[in-house]
Amino acid sequence: MNEPQKEKFITREVGKHARAFILIAGVVFAVEAINFIAPDVIQKEKPATISVWGGGARDKGNTLERVELSAEWGNLGMRMVETGVIDRAKFEALYQGRGGLTEDEKRFLETNMKGNIVVTQENAGFILNLLWGLGLGNENTILEKGQMADARYGGAGGFASTGGWTLANGDAMEHYSAHPFITLTQKQQRMVESVSGNIYRPCCNNPAIFPDCNHGMAMLGLLELLVSQGATEEQMYKAALQMNRFWFTNQYATIDRYLESKGRVPSEVSPKEILGKEYSSASGFARVAESVKGVPQGGGGCSV
Repeated sequence: MNEPQKEKFITREVGKHARAFILIAGVVFAVEAINFIAPDVIQKEKPATISVWGGGARDKGNTLERVELSAEWGNLGMRMVETGVIDRAKFEALYQGRGGLTEDEKRFLETNMKGNIVVTQENAGFILNLLWGLGLGNENTILEKGQMADARYGGAGGFASTGGWTLANGDAMEHYSAHPFITLTQKQQRMVESVSGNIYRPCCNNPAIFPDCNHGMAMLGLLELLVSQGATEEQMYKAALQMNRFWFTNQYATIDRYLESKGRVPSEVSPKEILGKEYSSASGFARVAESVKGVPQGGGGCSV
């Protein structure tokens, strides 16, 4: 990889004092304990079992109720089941303890869905897992040549986003960047690389171009889906922030309060700015939380 490519993938050297992103595996679910590290140090996560967003927020006033994404799901669920990225039996077993998949959720796996994807408080965790599988299984050079594949970090199979995907037929790495679910043009690929390099999430310190956790891999899948159907960069950032608000509701309510304390109106701040390292990375959110009265320290976890 030449120097410009390294810059594109924003490679950083791992410091010997970097703290681990610890994942405590349960039978099916995982609780990820977050430790903050210096913003310029790459954070690697240990593999874990599936971690599903549990929905619900303490502050309902800041909760998104319904979002319509500018993209159709189509037959991606059927293709993911056919190729084994999703083992249908394992997937259904995951949800059996909470009443099973709804009829609407089954449609994502069984039909060629028409119309834009609608995300709600009730299905946001389900959509997270679908997009996680899509991001992991879809063939893309970000997975093949980016930080995920850098030998310095132990190989792509050692991250939470890969080792933690236990819903595949066979080993998750058999499906890693293995299926042409979404084929991008060169222009679309550049857009995904550019946008994913600027999108962070409060559970760790890496952008979506280094999708080492479930949220990062799901975000990569979402960006690929959006751009393949003609979304602009502005639409991609908007959708990314909406999904982060579902997945990290309390953290973004805190960021809103911080912006308001600085005399800014959150809805008037660009999604690109909010999704950047200053606010949405683990270290950035830690600094934000320190400035907001009554907010406990710590980043956003991936626990139930």
